[in-house]
Amino acid sequence: MKNRFTLTPSLRGRSPKQSPTRRGDCFVVATLLLAMTLLASCAPVDLNAPIPAFDTGVDSTSWAQVPEGEFFYGQFNKVEFTPTFEIMVTDVTAQQYADFLNAAVADGTLKVDGDSVLGYYPGDEFRGVKHELEIKAGDWQYIPLADPSQRVRNDGTRFTVQEGYENHPMTMVTWFGAWGYCQYYDASLPSEIQWEKAARGTDGRPFPWGWEIQRENANFYSSRDPFEDMSSFGSRTSPVGFYNGKTYDGYVTLDSKSPYGLYDMAGNVWQWVGDVMEGFSDRFMHGGSKDTYDMDLRVWVRNSAPPMYFSPGVGFRCVR
Repeated sequence: MKNRFTLTPSLRGRSPKQSPTRRGDCFVVATLLLAMTLLASCAPVDLNAPIPAFDTGVDSTSWAQVPEGEFFYGQFNKVEFTPTFEIMVTDVTAQQYADFLNAAVADGTLKVDGDSVLGYYPGDEFRGVKHELEIKAGDWQYIPLADPSQRVRNDGTRFTVQEGYENHPMTMVTWFGAWGYCQYYDASLPSEIQWEKAARGTDGRPFPWGWEIQRENANFYSSRDPFEDMSSFGSRTSPVGFYNGKTYDGYVTLDSKSPYGLYDMAGNVWQWVGDVMEGFSDRFMHGGSKDTYDMDLRVWVRNSAPPMYFSPGVGFRCVR
């Protein structure tokens, strides 16, 4: 039986008690170790280092149907209802997004402006609430091009994907860029209610695959997956659908799809959702990521950021 992995918050950051003897020697050793750690942490992280290449066998173009009906929503299991809808089985991949950019720039929907790809957004109603940002109609950044964490590249004529990341989730994309992709293909970002039902089904489970979490269920902080390099203080995305029960070069995964057959609804990357709340300019995201602890992978956990935010740990999928 595999050991279940649950981090214990009360133990984080706690150091063992010092022995009453040799206290000075312990202090010197601890100081030297700290200095070595600080020096190591100052070393540059190679964002372009080669990564393992695995074919998960999961079709990133496929969609799953979520039937109408009630389900338990949120941490306290409030009953909600959704009509029938379809949702992508995986996150949008970097290759899919590059194909979108090539098509949308060619037909004039998007434009390249220096180090940014820009697209039109119709704006939000502005209430002037404290801390609310005014999101006016106009061109907004979809993705940055010069950021070293960006996996989609542009050579002046065409968008391509950094080798090895073609089947990884698209990251470094703003909420506008996620919204625009879905709109272009006559779809939309999922609402929070749609996203959560697709992730957990109707039995109230906290994780897409069930009630407990193990390291082999998802890509999260210190999950020790093949894409994690803790020696350089870095973690990387895994290919979409990676946690499907297959074994990759000796690394055994658990089949961690949701009740409707969706992969990566927890871990790997946070996923933008489409809700625009009155008087609140931030946008929400769900699912946790490669950089978060296991408790953030519970389906009701919510994160938020302004719609112009982008990160190596944030992606999306669409509904229709």
